[in-house]
Amino acid sequence: MTTATAEKDLPTADSPAGAESSRGVRVVPDLVRRRLSTLDNRLEPWSWLVTVVITVAAGILRLAGVDKPKGYIFDEVYYPTDAWDMLQHGVEWDEKNNGPAYVVHPPLGKWLIALGEKIFGNDELGWRFTAAVAGTLMIFVLIRVAYRMFRSTVLAGMAGLLMTLDGFQLVLSRTALLDIFIGLFVLLTFACLVLDRDHYRRRWRDALAAGFDPASTHKIPRIVPWWLLAAGVFFGLACGVKWSALFFAPFFAALVVAWRWQARRSARVRGPFVAGILGDFGYLILSFVLSFVFYLATWIGWFVTDDGYFRHDRQAHGLSEPPVLGALLNLMHYHSEAYHFHSGLTEKHTYQSWPWQWLLLGRPVAFYWNGSGNCGSSSCAAEILLLGTPLLWWSFLPALFALVWFGIARRDWRAFAIFTGAMASLLPWFYFAVKDGRTMFSFYLMPGLPFLILAVVYVLGAIMTPPEGMATGAARTDRQLIGVVVAATYMVLVALCFAYFYPVFVGKTMPYNDWSVRMWLGSRWI
Repeated sequence: MTTATAEKDLPTADSPAGAESSRGVRVVPDLVRRRLSTLDNRLEPWSWLVTVVITVAAGILRLAGVDKPKGYIFDEVYYPTDAWDMLQHGVEWDEKNNGPAYVVHPPLGKWLIALGEKIFGNDELGWRFTAAVAGTLMIFVLIRVAYRMFRSTVLAGMAGLLMTLDGFQLVLSRTALLDIFIGLFVLLTFACLVLDRDHYRRRWRDALAAGFDPASTHKIPRIVPWWLLAAGVFFGLACGVKWSALFFAPFFAALVVAWRWQARRSARVRGPFVAGILGDFGYLILSFVLSFVFYLATWIGWFVTDDGYFRHDRQAHGLSEPPVLGALLNLMHYHSEAYHFHSGLTEKHTYQSWPWQWLLLGRPVAFYWNGSGNCGSSSCAAEILLLGTPLLWWSFLPALFALVWFGIARRDWRAFAIFTGAMASLLPWFYFAVKDGRTMFSFYLMPGLPFLILAVVYVLGAIMTPPEGMATGAARTDRQLIGVVVAATYMVLVALCFAYFYPVFVGKTMPYNDWSVRMWLGSRWI
């Protein structure tokens, strides 16, 4: 039965649960249907047109001149060289000692950089190309996530534009570091969780329409959560780039449990939490098993060669090394050593910063600096500064506070979901900053950027469409018109701010005075 036919069979009156229509199909109360409503899967051409146009524009900004400046910038001295060695040896290699190199990050991000080097060669285009593609894909995924959450082409387009016009994301998209890849995979994980939420609610709605009795707690409809399992795959890949992706695990798991409980509660299941909790945790465990399997798969080069660091550590210490198990035990030892390195990393660095500085742009990272060149002035400057577009980033904190307010006032799942993702990207770093003063940098916040942008878009949407206005089909109110003007003005100001700082996002040579006036926070940005 098609969706349209099913809808015809369901009366619009708020009938009692358990009643049946003249065709023998169970009547689902209107209130229940609304609460279980999800975005239709039909093709919506305008949203896809906006998605394609913004993604193409973002791709042009990220790929144009990506091979400049020449040479390695900032931590490119590590990852592109590791990636090239992995193409030759299957693992990271120490050229000086002609042996395996000891590295403390998983291999996937370097394999992705190596993919670009395989296509274009061991040069700037080769090692930065896949980062630019990943940054562009992030914007594509964010637009689709925003459209599914907000059901608005306008708000989805605003989310994509804000990320397109963010200098922080632009710089990381044009540099061969690992953070853009973890950002992409964490966002893909969240996208799959949102799709899983819709899938779960849609299946409950269909089950009710097919005659399932929500008062029967001894039997719950069997719903295979394909999207939740896909989320497990992407989460494993995120961990295969950087272990910091693990911070998101408890937060995302809590979202899954809460969303499923809410769906059963909306379906009027008796004891909605207990009724499906075993299935919820069972599928969550299966999802994490997939994460573990795909994480191990990112170490394929280490497994299939004999040259990886600690690859035969047990054998070197006179211990037995049985097939498979021996390799896993050696990898466990590798992870233990890498963890001790990370937890003990407290060396001072010129551009280190603390989590409470990140949203305030208290200490951006200088990736590149050149004081020479032809700029038509006696003194020139060219810099690539990992700086978020200031007007955008300085709106993150107010947006998070407003998000909490709207989430409580409206009991809106979207607000809580966005806030959960933002906190997952911030709170663990606060803990480690206080606990052991670990060396940190602002680019650690990359996986949280989509949630911060969604927070801004959520608030702009609340300003433009108050619940008593457009939701009821009424004509636009003066408040809504003012909200539209405020949101449009904000978007224009962010775009102008991005254009103003664009030279220091891409390393354009300019007169020194022109560079200096862009250092709004003085020595904190120098």
